[in-house]
Amino acid sequence: MSKRDYYEVLGVSKGASADEIKKSYRKIAMKYHPDRNPGDADAEDKFKEAAEAYDVLSDADKKARYDQFGHAGMSGAGGGGRYGGGGMNMEDIFSNFGDIFGDDVFGSFFGGGGGRSRGPRRGTRGANLRVKLKMSYSEIANGASKKIKVKKYIPCNTCGGSGAKDSASVQTCGSCGGSGQVRKVQSTFLGQMQTVTTCPTCNGEGTQIKNKCTSCKGEGRVYGEETITIDIPAGVHDGMQLSMSAAGNAGERGGPPGDLLILIEEEKHPHLRRNDLDVIYQLHLSFPDVVSGTHVEVPTIDGKAKIKIPAGTQSGKIFRLKGKGFPGFQSYEKGDQLVEVNVWTPQTLTAEEQAMLEKLSKSPNFKPSETAAKAKDEERSFFDKIKDAFGG
Repeated sequence: MSKRDYYEVLGVSKGASADEIKKSYRKIAMKYHPDRNPGDADAEDKFKEAAEAYDVLSDADKKARYDQFGHAGMSGAGGGGRYGGGGMNMEDIFSNFGDIFGDDVFGSFFGGGGGRSRGPRRGTRGANLRVKLKMSYSEIANGASKKIKVKKYIPCNTCGGSGAKDSASVQTCGSCGGSGQVRKVQSTFLGQMQTVTTCPTCNGEGTQIKNKCTSCKGEGRVYGEETITIDIPAGVHDGMQLSMSAAGNAGERGGPPGDLLILIEEEKHPHLRRNDLDVIYQLHLSFPDVVSGTHVEVPTIDGKAKIKIPAGTQSGKIFRLKGKGFPGFQSYEKGDQLVEVNVWTPQTLTAEEQAMLEKLSKSPNFKPSETAAKAKDEERSFFDKIKDAFGG
């Protein structure tokens, strides 16, 4: 069963603002919340579907990738929503309700008055990290594994990321008893409702540090360098952004790391240029070669290919090398290599050569025919000729 469009799931337009997306998700999440629909598998599926859509559309980087590539851009090395792939994690969904609904109302909308306990959370999540990665035509066509050195926040080796001087320095928070949450009961016109909020004393971590680690000053991380192996799938293109989950900056005090965002930059090829999935090569031949015909070698993404030039080939003729272009990103498409023939005109001639040309110019075989048609053809762009090569 194919996935529904995320905008359709949340009932918003593609140009919807972040507030509109959040408001729509809140409405759907409240409607299909499991506590309001006990035992309703269909409601739970819609609840998960909405959470997945919101995870992507509420993140600027993921949203941009989804707008460009759809669901195909949300899997593999490109990453997907936090809830994408192998099914939804309900605990992850509920862990973010405080950010979406506000901690003061979390739990107050749902049956039983108890809400759903999230438990203590780890420290602050690390920031995402962006890097640029240059790739050759061959690496883009075949995929590549690259090792890069990245300067970023890494877990502190001294304290193991806890931020504490030693294990005895970590104490259970006295305000929340280690749960990371405090509860209170309020009287409303609907009756008594229990709300769950993040503990203000420990910021939801459930613990407090009495003596901080001297290496990281209690952060649980230090600024350093790490070597990261990045596996790039075939078919990426210039300007495309991929992501590696949890490969960004380390979080504070054991918090989850951010993501590594990879911006692809294509290196220029000395002979070829790219047009979507196709590769274009300008082949320059001498007048005698196109008159008599010849065999030539042309560069390709992965080496060379030999092609036959029939006698009488006209300048501007395009030959197609099927399957010699780029593969589509996460698809079975494959581009071609297009070779455009350009006849080289000599700029200097000897007296003997000039005399030979003057003699040849008087021969009927050297006089152009259908002059008007040829003139019109010369006005057409190179890409119009490509369409002709593919039969329109």
